[in-house]
Amino acid sequence: MPTGIIESLDHDARGITRFEGKTIFVEGALPGELVEHVSWRKKPSYEVARTVRILRASPHRVLPRCPHFGVCGGCSMQHLEPDAQVAAKQRILESNLWHLGRIKAEQLYAPIYGAAWAYRQRARLSVHCVSKQGGVLIGFHERKSSFVADMRQCEILPPHVSALLLPLRELVFALSINSALPQIELAIGETQTALVLRILQPLTATDEKLLRVFADQHKVVFYLQPHGPATAYRFYPKDGPQLSYRLPDFDIEHFFSPTEFTQVNFAINRVLVRRALALLDPQPGERIADMFCGLGNFTLPIARSGAQVVGIEGSAALLRRAAENAMVNGLHGRVHYSVANLFETTNETLAALGHFDRMLIDPPREGAVALVKAIGPDGPLRIVYVSCNPATLARDAAILVTQKGYRLRGAGVVNMFPNTSHVESIALFERG
Repeated sequence: MPTGIIESLDHDARGITRFEGKTIFVEGALPGELVEHVSWRKKPSYEVARTVRILRASPHRVLPRCPHFGVCGGCSMQHLEPDAQVAAKQRILESNLWHLGRIKAEQLYAPIYGAAWAYRQRARLSVHCVSKQGGVLIGFHERKSSFVADMRQCEILPPHVSALLLPLRELVFALSINSALPQIELAIGETQTALVLRILQPLTATDEKLLRVFADQHKVVFYLQPHGPATAYRFYPKDGPQLSYRLPDFDIEHFFSPTEFTQVNFAINRVLVRRALALLDPQPGERIADMFCGLGNFTLPIARSGAQVVGIEGSAALLRRAAENAMVNGLHGRVHYSVANLFETTNETLAALGHFDRMLIDPPREGAVALVKAIGPDGPLRIVYVSCNPATLARDAAILVTQKGYRLRGAGVVNMFPNTSHVESIALFERG
């Protein structure tokens, strides 16, 4: 059986080693370890293997906290101590910038990180009715599988939500539509916990009574979603506070519905916004663009500085929410929102928006390649790029540096998803 010394981790938290001229991705192995491995997928240039035996363990290896780790696909790095996870993600960011973009940041920013457990304010849980076994499974999918993991607790969810997993099983199984309820979406705000039930059939009167009793007993708010996300509506209790999260540094409260996009980790988001605003350094009277602005997570803090902000987003529904939030926070006079498909940005459509002194870009995983290609000689002097994919950040950064005359002044990771391989990052580009 082949052995190998693990050099580093890849973007899926697999150990990387070499054997007979091939790159081997070894699941369950950590940098510095000597492991025996067996391959289960073989390609001409690489193989994917699993760890059979650890001959020399990493000093950073720890006992996974969750009993479901290794089966549940929600986490991939619980066997690596939290500080070492952050360091590994920083190396993944640097590696992507160099190997994919052929660029290096002039400065590596101190990583943004926080609590490794009970951090997740948003989650999408799958539901599977196992009628032959007389029960229901609720949780994340198993690793590399469409099966729902048999989750009885979850260490990355807040304790009060983890404690709901088993009672939710009993509730769903008691519903008449238990086989027509494939998903429960979780959204936690400052003052409430919302559960969105994706229902493929109408509830009966008895079902509705069961939901009301459960909501009262466990202090949650139920929403029902009969079709797409936009159809979700508050079922019970009808009245009460809206979902919201606060940015105390900027005296801002963002309101949102449970199916609208917000960051999953509110504590880290607060630090991320603070870092982004410090790097962007908006000045009163400047005209600043917030690209892929969503419901205004960065837009309103920028406006609080006294700048005029143009928020661009492809979703009209999110922009309606963003406009409401601007009004509630007394910033509607400094913010203008516009619907546009930024994935189809051209030189002409970007120029039509007018000159921007500074720009913040916060795209989805696909990145912002059309947008950065469209930036002309009169582009913003400073760009802050918040990324959830180091590969597309590296691609876009290479365009900004090699084609648009920017310098990559700094970059660093944001550990928005501890115990997972997800790498969020922030980078600063300046002209000249």
